[in-house]
Amino acid sequence: VQLQASGGGLEHAGGSLRLSCAASGLIFASMGWYRQAPGRQRELVATITRAGIINYIDTVKGRFTISSDNAKNTVYLQMNSLKPEDTAVYYCNAKILRAGTPIDYWGQGTLVTVSS
Repeated sequence: VQLQASGGGLEHAGGSLRLSCAASGLIFASMGWYRQAPGRQRELVATITRAGIINYIDTVKGRFTISSDNAKNTVYLQMNSLKPEDTAVYYCNAKILRAGTPIDYWGQGTLVTVSS
């Protein structure tokens, strides 16, 4: 199982960035993005199930959009109106269900830095 994330980088406040994550090896029940800022715990940003059910953390609602291409096993995160507080390492996540128990897979982190 591999999760290959791309995108990220340095952007000014108010700008946009797009993250992509391609998964291989399994068909996942859901995929999404988490982030971890320096000195803080990893937090969920957005998730999307194969059925298209979407969940966002409140702080990104209206600014970030998660989407997926099931045929490509790929998830995207379009980040608009970026704020300095969005600065973090973003991690791609994919879940499968095994006997009803969720199992997590993680991609390598990609750094997003938003300057004020």
